[in-house]
Amino acid sequence: MARITAAFGSSHSVMLTCEVEDWISRFRDRDHVLPFYDRQGHPITYDDALAHAPQNAAEYVTPAAIARRFAETQEAMDRLRDKVTAARLDALVIIGDDQYELFHDDHMPSIGIYYGDTIANAARPTAPEKDWYKRAQIRRLEAGRAIDYPCHGALALHLIHGLVEHGFDVAAIRHLREGQAEGHAYSFVHYRYLHQHVVPIVPIFLNTYHPPNQPLPRRCVAFGRALGELIAAFPQDLRVGVMASGGLSHFLVEEDLDRGVLDAIARKDLDHLVRLDPKRLQAGSSEIRSWITVAAAATHLDLGWRAYIPGYRTLALSGTGLGFAEWT
Repeated sequence: MARITAAFGSSHSVMLTCEVEDWISRFRDRDHVLPFYDRQGHPITYDDALAHAPQNAAEYVTPAAIARRFAETQEAMDRLRDKVTAARLDALVIIGDDQYELFHDDHMPSIGIYYGDTIANAARPTAPEKDWYKRAQIRRLEAGRAIDYPCHGALALHLIHGLVEHGFDVAAIRHLREGQAEGHAYSFVHYRYLHQHVVPIVPIFLNTYHPPNQPLPRRCVAFGRALGELIAAFPQDLRVGVMASGGLSHFLVEEDLDRGVLDAIARKDLDHLVRLDPKRLQAGSSEIRSWITVAAAATHLDLGWRAYIPGYRTLALSGTGLGFAEWT
């Protein structure tokens, strides 16, 4: 029988493919266009966030402080890559979101599973010389040509059938349209954690980002529990990993939200995760739903290692709460 032998979580923010100078200075000229929300889920502007920033906000975004956090983040990603390799997995189930990459408003499933035998990561296009942000975005793509990565279609199909029996309405995706490739939540994992150690994946999509049909936290817990049961029921003898791709809070860094989620995961407090207010899970913070799902799928494992870096980058304390974790 298959078994979940390891679980992981990783942010996939564009900050993680940026250079340190991007963190220090370039985001300051760009963050004012991002969507921001207050803690009641109401849209606010960058200037609103700036007006409510603490008086000592400048201490968080000095060049030295930002450079230190950048170095900590690179170390955390290297460490997580080594942990994924050491897990000796036969398959990796990746829970991530789609941001108008495969799905659009003509059809935006709440939950989707890809069950093809391979999935492509696109070739890296040429970025305009002065467009630092575009260069960072495309670093997760393939240098030279697109690559077809292996997927575990049999496990994916088993999960689709089982989830339907558990009462989940699952969008089943067998192949991509011409010109399509895997989205950012999956290409980042291939780029940063699996590029030198290829493992067949099962891409699972959660619509964390786009209203009106994002799954509630309690639904993510139920979904994760069902995934854990179904993986354990797969008849092949497989070492399976599950990974949350995305999060934590952004585009305003909310340390209390992020640390509360990580602490709840560490003590296996699914009730805390169920009670999370969906109004707090707006914009990029919505990707915390993937972590909730993995935590519920892997309750038999312990959260042994984690790294959390509050990625502040402007005086408004915009940025990303960068999280990395391993359950064993």
